[in-house]
Amino acid sequence: MEVRIGVQSAPRELTVETSTPAGQIEQDLTDALSGNGVFILAVEKGGKVFVPADKIAYLEFIGAENRPIGFGNL
Repeated sequence: MEVRIGVQSAPRELTVETSTPAGQIEQDLTDALSGNGVFILAVEKGGKVFVPADKIAYLEFIGAENRPIGFGNL
């Protein structure tokens, strides 16, 4: 899944590929906002992204879309 993270006062968003489920990401962000203040997201190819939780403007989840192939009726 692709996650786009909007950061306050940053002109561009962060785009991260991760295999972490959306529900877990939401829980991790909630924990970071109420706890240590650092949101950590595991990257699919290895490594982690650290973002100050209070600077996150938004998270956007973009899952894999299954597109129909052929000329079938919709």
